[in-house]
Amino acid sequence: MDVIYPRCAGLDVHAETIVACALWEEDGHIQKDIQTFSTFSKGLGDLLEWLEEHGVTHVAMESTGVYWKPVFAFLEGYVDLT
Repeated sequence: MDVIYPRCAGLDVHAETIVACALWEEDGHIQKDIQTFSTFSKGLGDLLEWLEEHGVTHVAMESTGVYWKPVFAFLEGYVDLT
């Protein structure tokens, strides 16, 4: 697999939780970290801190319904969102 974005994450957004997976390359190997966060304010803050700790610059989100909207609004301006 070719790395297009050196540090990226995918978010699976649900009503009360977000499952996040960060990917990056280290010493020629793809690394990953998967965490679950709350969709409430503290959880969104924890998610942003976690993304920053991993140096994530690009995030792709998957969601059913409208659950993605507050997450997008919170993260907009900090990372590139898809």
